[in-house]
Amino acid sequence: MPIDSRQPFESRPAPLETAPAPLEVRPARGVSLFWRTFFFLTLLLIGCIMAWLQTFRALEYEPRALQGAQQLASLVNLSRAALVHSDAIARVSLVKTLAAEEDLRIAPREPTDTHKPYDADALSRNISQRLVARLGPDTVVAREVNGTPGLWIGFSIDGDPYWLLTDPSRVGPVAGTTWLIWLVTAALLSLAGAALIARLINRPLKMLSFAASRVREGDFNASQLSEAVATSEIREVNIGFNRMAQRLSKIEQDRALMLAGISHDLRTPLARLRLETEMSVADPQAREHMAADIEQVNAIIDKFLDYARPDHLKPSEVSLNQVIEAAVFALGDNGRDHVHLNIPPDLRVMGDAVELQRVFSNLLENAQRYGRDPDTGLLRIDIAAKAKDDAVLVKLRDHGRGVPPEQLPQLTQPFYRGDASRSDATGTGLGLAIVDRAILRMGGRFALANSSTGGLAAHIKLVRAPG
Repeated sequence: MPIDSRQPFESRPAPLETAPAPLEVRPARGVSLFWRTFFFLTLLLIGCIMAWLQTFRALEYEPRALQGAQQLASLVNLSRAALVHSDAIARVSLVKTLAAEEDLRIAPREPTDTHKPYDADALSRNISQRLVARLGPDTVVAREVNGTPGLWIGFSIDGDPYWLLTDPSRVGPVAGTTWLIWLVTAALLSLAGAALIARLINRPLKMLSFAASRVREGDFNASQLSEAVATSEIREVNIGFNRMAQRLSKIEQDRALMLAGISHDLRTPLARLRLETEMSVADPQAREHMAADIEQVNAIIDKFLDYARPDHLKPSEVSLNQVIEAAVFALGDNGRDHVHLNIPPDLRVMGDAVELQRVFSNLLENAQRYGRDPDTGLLRIDIAAKAKDDAVLVKLRDHGRGVPPEQLPQLTQPFYRGDASRSDATGTGLGLAIVDRAILRMGGRFALANSSTGGLAAHIKLVRAPG
């Protein structure tokens, strides 16, 4: 089959960027179990802290307001009694002593004095109300008088109004720098505990997810989970998973042994039958038909064995150019089929060389069988490839009749051969299913689509080799 590696002609398939959506669609990234658990634990802790703060306010502010009002009322009453029962000379000395020793100032209250009420917060309003209730309705509680801040209490002595100035810190709020530091420390420790708890919860599930992925890839030996964990539920899950993995490993071994036996037991009599046919059948045409039937049975056995190969595969660097050229060469040359290649030199992917050659051989065989031009009967196959980020996109397209759109999703199903126009007695319906499974085993993706200018296009996404 002639290979043309020049630039594609007008009827080449559309650029690789037009590959069907399944090749480019990535599953939406959800929130991991660790962050979900951490988030909910954080919400719970924040709710508990807020509830604790409200409880603290309810249990602390009311008693503190009562205690502060009682202390201030006692100061006022004691100051009033001391001033009333002292003579003029002793009263001056008393006022100086209170200012020096107790930080209490007593001054006459003038009608022109301006003041601001002591109502900056709930605690101060509560204290003001209690002082008015204890000292009388003519009591004035202010946080500033004539521009001087402080805790001012207006009272009367024998009808004469006075101000008593004291330090507001006597009845100040509980909150302070130390209190905030402890609150932030407690919150950080709670978040660290939430992260630790979330990690402990997430660890066995993460290990189970890894083991399940290894089983999916066919690596049963790397999927053993610990059966000595302390948590009984996790221990039971691990035991059940290990037994399942052991059972699957035994089934896989039995399948490989059975397939090897079937291959040997069938091929040996087929070889003898062909030899006997060549030697005993005199009619050349009959001998040729019988030999073709035997070859067809051999090909069907090969297809079944290819489809039933184990899923586990260790990818390595493979030259995509060499694999495709080998697959095209193996297809043969009858002078009527043409393959046009547009592949960058030295394009390397991660996979298995034998599996990749089997993939392209099946695709070329499918195109040779069903993808001929309906008008001329000629076969033209276009193969293009390009590197994109960490992947390699490959497109193989024929110029046949294409496939009804409703049948496209079913072409990769085992034993599905489509309608009569794309199927014959020599097919097993496993070719494209083998391609799909092989590409998945190598970490790639495979999709089929009808070309806009006619024919069926196979889109392959492979992992690009590093470097």
